Amino acid sequence: MNAVWGQESKARELQADLVIIGASLGGCSAALAALRQGLKVILTEETDWIGGQLTSQGVPPDEHAAIETHGANRSYRELRTRIRDYYRRHFPLTASSYEDAHLNPGLGSVSRLCHEPRVALAVLTDWMAPYLSSGQLTLLIEHEPTHADVVGDRVQSVTVRSRRLDRERSLQAPLVIDGTELGDLLPLTKTDYVTGSEGKAQTQELHATDEADPNNEQAFTMCFAIDHVAGESHVIERPRAYTFWRDHVPALTPAWSGKLLDWHYTHPRSGQRKKLGFNPPGTKHDGVVNLWTYRRISAATRFQPERGHGDISLVNWPQNDYMLGSLIDVSKEIKQAHIDASKQLSLSLLYWMQTEAPRMDGGHGFPGLRLRPDIMGTEDGLAKYPYVRESRRIQAELTILESHCGTENRAQLLGLPEDQVSAMHYGDSVGVGSYPIDLHPSTAGDNYIDFPALPFELPLGALLPKRVENLLPACKNIGTTHVTNGCYRLHPVEWGIGEAVGNLAAYCHQQKTSPRAVRHQAKHWNAFQDRLHAEGVETQWPS
Repeated sequence: MNAVWGQESKARELQADLVIIGASLGGCSAALAALRQGLKVILTEETDWIGGQLTSQGVPPDEHAAIETHGANRSYRELRTRIRDYYRRHFPLTASSYEDAHLNPGLGSVSRLCHEPRVALAVLTDWMAPYLSSGQLTLLIEHEPTHADVVGDRVQSVTVRSRRLDRERSLQAPLVIDGTELGDLLPLTKTDYVTGSEGKAQTQELHATDEADPNNEQAFTMCFAIDHVAGESHVIERPRAYTFWRDHVPALTPAWSGKLLDWHYTHPRSGQRKKLGFNPPGTKHDGVVNLWTYRRISAATRFQPERGHGDISLVNWPQNDYMLGSLIDVSKEIKQAHIDASKQLSLSLLYWMQTEAPRMDGGHGFPGLRLRPDIMGTEDGLAKYPYVRESRRIQAELTILESHCGTENRAQLLGLPEDQVSAMHYGDSVGVGSYPIDLHPSTAGDNYIDFPALPFELPLGALLPKRVENLLPACKNIGTTHVTNGCYRLHPVEWGIGEAVGNLAAYCHQQKTSPRAVRHQAKHWNAFQDRLHAEGVETQWPS
């Protein structure tokens, strides 16, 4: 997957039908949707792994309870099937695991499909291989956007720089998709956007902050993978910032339960101090959840015992949420400083677990915990990229509000009991999703905000910038608020966002029309919705 430079005379300019900056999960689904429709696509990625939160960030999919049967696009289910089939082809599963139609390789409690990030990477790479071979897809890894040429309300080109060779290329296409994790194209293209939290006066949302704060963003996390080797010591070198993080008490409202590095935390729904369990050897624990199995991505019982596969857990927990600064609209130096500090937090959490963490038997420390850099594909053992929960968000034709999908807010708006309401139905729905509104502690000192949301739809209006005509979002950069981002940011929804804009780009290319015309002209909207349904895109929930 290395980027290859052609002859110098023309190597600096590339043209295609569609340019996608950022091979996030949404960027990948956008590319696949457009490629299926015959478009020539250029896809770039800042890291050397495509797949975003599923791969370079290391996070197994957060999904709703009905995911096996409905509430996601056909192509997303195909992704899940391909992941399971990859295990069946390449891993020494037990006979019962091999036959399990709903195989969960990690048996993690957070998802029905907890798996290693390298498997998702392999699946996405294989999926794109035929398009790469034919030349229909150009993939530029380790490339980041540096500049955009904009004339009026149209993006003419995007310049990307190779991080490996320190060279630039100009990418040109009639339509451009921002598939970056932080909405990096929005400032470069002068697309109007918002950051942080809106105030109650703006949105009338029940859970909005009293005053708008553009710097109030959810914590990000540097994830890592660990296993446990009983009787051995794999204690890492003491992190340089360990003393700071060991003693750190988050300054949050409502107050955090105590020190960040502790088995106690603030429960998102109740706000009460709760104990988290941790037991690497098995499943016994003495807390509200066993962190060892919470995001476990490999369960020893799923594999033939003589083949050496043991438990591997992905650490994306309350204890390594980084709340002390933002990655958005800051200098490169400040951004890198926050990433470095968050890495120190994650390493400090590991060192604390290895040396000081209380055990159920009354002792302290689990020296057998072993960092697994091979799982994350990095030298330091941490993920290649921060797990980002919040991005720049376009100022969209339609902004999704808490009153559209938040259960309590919706019930109050309609004057009905909560069990008798459904989320807003949009006449321009291009997808569906379901997840609670889950906001992690924020840079402005908000503790968890977590409350029920209704199964919701994805409106096309939230994917269209108010002004710029030929740029589309593919991730968490759509027209949500700070609050509703909390349920529109997870894996299946991001995949659906990408698929919607990938199909939209293809339709516009073939019909010689604009994204805005598709939403506002009945002939185009009806034809486009028919195409989505033919592609297996769900646009409404069952009654």
